[in-house]
Amino acid sequence: MDPQIQQLATRLSDTLDSALGARSWLQQPLLQLLAEGRPVTTGGLATATGRPEDEIRQALVAMPDTEYDADGRIIGAGLTLNPTPHRYETGGHTLYTWCALDTLIFPAILGTPARVTSPCHATGEPVRLTVEPDRVTSVEPATAVVSIVAPDAPTSVRASFCNQVHFFATPDAGKDWLEEHPGAAVLPVADAHQLGRPLTEQLSAADTPTGCC
Repeated sequence: MDPQIQQLATRLSDTLDSALGARSWLQQPLLQLLAEGRPVTTGGLATATGRPEDEIRQALVAMPDTEYDADGRIIGAGLTLNPTPHRYETGGHTLYTWCALDTLIFPAILGTPARVTSPCHATGEPVRLTVEPDRVTSVEPATAVVSIVAPDAPTSVRASFCNQVHFFATPDAGKDWLEEHPGAAVLPVADAHQLGRPLTEQLSAADTPTGCC
């Protein structure tokens, strides 16, 4: 792995550790249920994880970015039923993600391919991808890049990280954004996918033993 990508990957893994802590066991089952295209209940999560509903509720309290519908069901946690710029089609469902990097790592976490459409953050030009669980198989335009930041111990992952991670149609299209975000980077889609692998492994490896969160 390129040293710059390795450094960013390490910082992002540390950020995820800080944000999720001992609750990482919840993320993959929650994503898998959201990928079915309908709201998720705490009862459904309890069944999926083998943990009591009270423990699920306690874990969710510590995940402030989670989105809920009017009935208190979960509709977003990285993968969301609410429209965002990042359209994510998988398993016959049209969903959305909080950021560009999500579209690259969720196919591996979910084990299913996805078609992605997202506008260039600068020009609005559509960026289209096909992402398999183990690789990106198509990128249009081929010059597309992904902006990456690595915040330290954020209270809100969505505000400090996801809202800054965009697609740009070309590196030049991302220049103004880079000038406004010192310490950030823009990476070709293939490199951004490589960057996301440690995050994928981190979330996929989380166990689900019964116990206090």
